[in-house]
Amino acid sequence: MTGLSDTAFSVAGRGPALFMIHGIGARRATFERMVEGLRARFTCITYDLRGHGLTPWDGQRFGLDDLVDDLEALRARLGIAQAHFAGHSLGGMIGPRYALRFPGRVLSLGLWSTAAFRTEDDSAKVRGVVAAMREKGIGPVLDTLTARWFTDDFAARRPDVIDWRKAQVMATDPEVFLNVFDIYAETEMAPWLGQVTAPAQIITGELDGGCNPRLNREIQKALPGSELVVLPGLKHAIFIEATEAVLPHVARFLPA
Repeated sequence: MTGLSDTAFSVAGRGPALFMIHGIGARRATFERMVEGLRARFTCITYDLRGHGLTPWDGQRFGLDDLVDDLEALRARLGIAQAHFAGHSLGGMIGPRYALRFPGRVLSLGLWSTAAFRTEDDSAKVRGVVAAMREKGIGPVLDTLTARWFTDDFAARRPDVIDWRKAQVMATDPEVFLNVFDIYAETEMAPWLGQVTAPAQIITGELDGGCNPRLNREIQKALPGSELVVLPGLKHAIFIEATEAVLPHVARFLPA
């Protein structure tokens, strides 16, 4: 499938290009504070995934490689020869898959709060969440999701942010949301991740249940020369809850 030609995107800053790829039911706004922290050194490109935010969807089911095609179409549209690529959650699967298919385009990779090397039990838990949403609807399962994404302390202090994140999910077409959740649940990078050669930085939260440090240590082993950062006390939504904890590590890793 050819990638989308009308992906909605934002560009800010100057210097080498850095694409940042959001996760399930999110928006490019996920990375607003990252962009503010990096735009003096990098041309930061954020975009809405297919069927998210202002990017359209043709009503057809799509897979991981279709999302990679969309990213490649956006890169070509912007005329960027090479770039850094980093993604959160599902975005952390799109980036490595892009690097596998287009290695010459990739200067470095950021795998942020993502998963690989899942055990059967790990996979069953993710599939169980998707099954619950199909049975009960997305809304009734949202509290379970946000409890996995945000720490209890943050949720108590910032209910407005929790509501904002829930509103993003509910504004996403249910078919799209379940489609991307299926991709996240069914993608297993283990068979091919070792073929990715770009320098990589892996970041996850200490308390992230689905993308936990155990899985991320396996990702690090599969990517020779990569580095792993485990953020103390954080769950999954690291860029919404604590960009200030992530930014110094990313800024240090990316070349000037």
